[in-house]
Amino acid sequence: MSISLYGIPNCDTVKKARRWLDAKGIAYAFHDYKKEGADPAKLKAWVAAKGWETILNRTGTTFRKLDESQKQGLDADKAIVLMLEHPSTIKRPVVEYPGGLLVGFKEAEWAAAFG
Repeated sequence: MSISLYGIPNCDTVKKARRWLDAKGIAYAFHDYKKEGADPAKLKAWVAAKGWETILNRTGTTFRKLDESQKQGLDADKAIVLMLEHPSTIKRPVVEYPGGLLVGFKEAEWAAAFG
C-alpha cells in the first residue's frame, strides 16, 4: 500500500499520526510543507474531495494571525490560494492512500482505513 502523509514535522497531531502509523508497521512517505511547499493540483483535488472547509485549518495560529481581509469572503478558490501562500493553514495531517483521503487524525477513522 502506498501512503503519503502531508504535514509539518513539529505539529503535535502529525507526530501523533506518525507514531500511530509506526506502531502499526505501516510505511508511508512524509511530505513536509515547510521544506517542500504545497502542491496546487493536490490541494485542488483535496478540496474537490473533502471541501475547502475541511482542508482549511481555521482554528490554527497561522490563520488567526492573518489580516481580516484575507479571511473574508472565502470560497474554494480563495481558500486554495491562501493555503498555497500559507501551508500552515492546511489541516494536518492529510493522508493519501489507495482508495481514500484522510484529513486530521482520528484513530477510529484511521483504523478503519488501514485495517
